[in-house]
Amino acid sequence: MPAGTLGQRARKALDAVLDPELDEPITDLGFVRSVEAGPGRALTVHLRLPTSFCSPNFAYLMASDAKDVLAALPDAGPVTVLLDDHHDSALINRGLAADAGYRGTFGAEAEESLEELRLVFRRKAHAAAMERALTALLRRDPSLTEERLPEVVLGDLPDTPATRALLRRRAALGLGTAPAQPLLVDDDGRPFAPDEIPLRVRFARAIRISIDGNAHFCRGLLRTRYPQSAADQSPRATDPRPAAPPKEKAS
Repeated sequence: MPAGTLGQRARKALDAVLDPELDEPITDLGFVRSVEAGPGRALTVHLRLPTSFCSPNFAYLMASDAKDVLAALPDAGPVTVLLDDHHDSALINRGLAADAGYRGTFGAEAEESLEELRLVFRRKAHAAAMERALTALLRRDPSLTEERLPEVVLGDLPDTPATRALLRRRAALGLGTAPAQPLLVDDDGRPFAPDEIPLRVRFARAIRISIDGNAHFCRGLLRTRYPQSAADQSPRATDPRPAAPPKEKAS
């Protein structure tokens, strides 16, 4: 039997559930309101979100992923995941209880499949992680020029949380993670053309800034809506300071 009570292990398992837009665990964000283990090893989890009008598809994705990771616990009984205080709580909770799936829950309103939605945000998370890793490398080696960026491979990156996060994001997309793989690649793992790199890096930086800004904003909204949630939020890792632009090669 794994260490810890069923409730403790259930909460730990929820670390694997990410907010798709913010790319952070729902446990770190404070979205897990309670985890209870009851008779028959039944698990009941209540989730809360920063506002009552958070995107229903994001809300469903997180709640559905939460139910999946808890149901995968080897000694868990029936799993109930309830989304509290959302304008679609009743609809989402009925769909989860019936295992109706995303389209079965929302019907004609579900224009995208859950996997299509997940892929969109995995790609955004990869772009942001790639930019963070590049920023960390540029801080470590200020002499790195723009012309040399196409030659940078994953093995050149320092062993930092930013690098490890990038490798996880690449693995989630099925992209190569070997040390010889190029760092700067598109959604399908193709290396950027050298003349595209400046624009691609700026675009990735814009995605990262948007994700980080939204995460900060949503954490504050949650604390305003549920003051007690502050105790459940984990401190955010310090974002890397902006790196100086790569130096131009001397003529």
